[in-house]
Amino acid sequence: MSRYEAIIVGSGPNGLAAAITLQQRGLSTLLIEGDQQIGGGMRTKELTLPGFKHDVCSAIHPMAMASPFFNSLPLGAHGLKFLTPKYAVAHPLDNGTTAFLHNNLSDTIAALGADGQRYQSLIEPIVADWELLARAIMGPLRFPEKPWKLVEFGLHALQPASWTAQRFQTDQAAALWAGMAAHGIQPLSNWTTSAIAMVLSAVGNKYGWPVPIGGSQAIANALLSYYQSLGGHLQTGSWVTDTASLPSYKLLILDLTPKQLLELKGLNFSAGYVRQLQRFRQGMGVFKIDWALSEKTPFRDIRCQEAATVHLGNTYAEIAASEKASHYGKKVDKPFVLFTQQSAFDKQRAPDGKHTGWAYCHVPNGSPEDYTEEIEAQVERFAPGFRDTILARHTYLPAQLEAYNPNYVGGDINGGIMDVFQLYTRPVRSLTPYRTSMNNVYICSSSTPPGGGVHGMSGYHAAKTALADHYGINL
Repeated sequence: MSRYEAIIVGSGPNGLAAAITLQQRGLSTLLIEGDQQIGGGMRTKELTLPGFKHDVCSAIHPMAMASPFFNSLPLGAHGLKFLTPKYAVAHPLDNGTTAFLHNNLSDTIAALGADGQRYQSLIEPIVADWELLARAIMGPLRFPEKPWKLVEFGLHALQPASWTAQRFQTDQAAALWAGMAAHGIQPLSNWTTSAIAMVLSAVGNKYGWPVPIGGSQAIANALLSYYQSLGGHLQTGSWVTDTASLPSYKLLILDLTPKQLLELKGLNFSAGYVRQLQRFRQGMGVFKIDWALSEKTPFRDIRCQEAATVHLGNTYAEIAASEKASHYGKKVDKPFVLFTQQSAFDKQRAPDGKHTGWAYCHVPNGSPEDYTEEIEAQVERFAPGFRDTILARHTYLPAQLEAYNPNYVGGDINGGIMDVFQLYTRPVRSLTPYRTSMNNVYICSSSTPPGGGVHGMSGYHAAKTALADHYGINL
């Protein structure tokens, strides 16, 4: 076609979500991906040895199950299936104990012992009201449907994770809380860091932390299959550097970060909008390792093999110190490590009897430092003999992650720091941050609310805004 009503650039979860939302309303759309393989942060590749399938970026998907947009789609009919490990999260400590986030609230409360009721008072209201809260918190700032519910959530969510941690008496509960909050990729003393811990904990208690069968690529493939079933068009292997090279369009939806918007030729943004994009702040980067392994990881607490994600960082104090040091540009000897072994649940990931391993830690944005030794030492710390199981490894420095996926600026997988100043006012201060200063150009990346994660909500809200602005369609 020589003309489309909408062109979407970028086939990550948000680009796919925007394309689907527009195509569902009958618009003619073209989805353009620079790489030959769709998916953005949802790709799966053989990075180490033949037959070992590694999730290049995202691996475990609590927010995919909790996403109102994804839940509205018939993705199961398009081949997507999930497995749910016995535990959402395991958090071993040096003292020999392990804290667990179970797939339901009651078991988590019981396992936390003396801190069970404190955890319950914090998380139970979110589990009970998740569908309502999700519509309010997974999008731009709006007056909520039931404001008192959001106020109750917000009074706790706005607090630094360091404040909330003081509620807990046991090392296990405090450590579990630290690991959940550290998913926010910023110092745990920052305002709003309790929010990510509360949401991920509640979602785990409601849905578990699921593993897609066949790899994260399966999510992308199912989204694409549904999109194409609606009549949507796809073009891969086309890096867009100048909008003048695009077919004619009415709407342009960009799954890009501010840095890329500023580099894209052919756009005529206002000087004020450009200045706001230039002030956008990136967060920490990540250093990532994928392993081909001879066997399951020999955790000292064997139950860790049954957890979707294992948080390796020991106590609250140690994790908080690590995250703070990395945020301020320092290399740490004992980084907080997020580890998973998808092959323990999905037999398609590795040859018979063999396994994959996946891990990353937070590092200063753009850091050139190699953290292989530090990450493997952390795994070995809680799984003696782990190094003996390594058959091959593949590493990604932050710059290499950015080269692989330009949305990961300096290795920043959240599309910009999600602190109190950029939680909702991203990438600019606006009640409708998906709009740019050009009335037919919109941004739908993780640099818009609700931020990072595989949920598609940024893409949905950007498309929803464009439909209202240009077609009078209010979703």
